[in-house]
Amino acid sequence: MSTSPRPHAEPRSAYKAFRPIGTRWGDNDVYGHVNNVVYYSWFDTAVNGLLMEQGAIDIHTGSVIGLVVQTQCHYFAPLAFPEAVVAGIRVAHIGSSSVRYEVGIFPADASQPCAAKGHFIHVYVDRATRRPTSLPLQLLTTLETLK
Repeated sequence: MSTSPRPHAEPRSAYKAFRPIGTRWGDNDVYGHVNNVVYYSWFDTAVNGLLMEQGAIDIHTGSVIGLVVQTQCHYFAPLAFPEAVVAGIRVAHIGSSSVRYEVGIFPADASQPCAAKGHFIHVYVDRATRRPTSLPLQLLTTLETLK
């Protein structure tokens, strides 16, 4: 029997940064709600969009890139097209070459807790060798604001 606390929906105040995400017609599945695999795409979109916007990573020419090595998601309430959603982002852990990002997916209604929350871990590697490398200073600076 697990002694871990059961995951629960969190309020927006549990997150440090936010990015709007539009749902698409094709996001819905046969059951009439956004399919679970779409949430993982939203995690990537929210975190990488924020990092690019902050100048913390350069996905086209940067010497360091982030590779996802672990991901997980817990679902609490359905979302569906054409609903607008918001991704809340925070950093739970910064290692020498890795970062654990935590993301909450919220309905547009600001009073509602997250419909889903999850995490993914990026290991940052040298673009050419694909070997782990130290986190660049600009990335570290941005990550510290998300803790």
